[in-house]
Amino acid sequence: MSSLAEKGLSISKNALFSVFINRAGKLLGRPFKVVLVLNEVANKLADKKSGDNKFRQLLDVMLTVVRMVKNYVSGSYRQIETQTILSGLGVLLYTLSPLDLVPDFIPVVGFLDDLSLMSWFVGSFQDEITKFREWEKTHAAEAGEAEKDLVPAAIAVDTDQATPAVAELGHS
Repeated sequence: MSSLAEKGLSISKNALFSVFINRAGKLLGRPFKVVLVLNEVANKLADKKSGDNKFRQLLDVMLTVVRMVKNYVSGSYRQIETQTILSGLGVLLYTLSPLDLVPDFIPVVGFLDDLSLMSWFVGSFQDEITKFREWEKTHAAEAGEAEKDLVPAAIAVDTDQATPAVAELGHS
């Protein structure tokens, strides 16, 4: 998976990704919109059925990132740098966006750039993710409430009825 991480590092330095970091910064001040985005990302990640291989493990970690951002926004978890949260939210926004370096409608290949960026984030911020998972274990009741809204995310937000958070990205 190191080649994925290397490709993700390349994407993280791309001007397009900096657009998502800027949008993440603007979005972070709007907790309700962040929750909508996190639910959409969780829905998108939950649709990928790949067993327990490396890709599934990566997606499981990214669902942890979804919970980490949600707990940060709710104020229940603040033992993390804001820049890390911005990077994580930027990766999640990139994953959600249909317009990125390789459009998601292209079978398999369309999701590889998303996986690459996720892999880079997980590799770069593994310590922060591990700290959050430890915090989550000690705050199981609180974390369970936050996770209840995300897994299964399709139950938490009726995406046919809700305003799509993708509109927040500047896409319709």
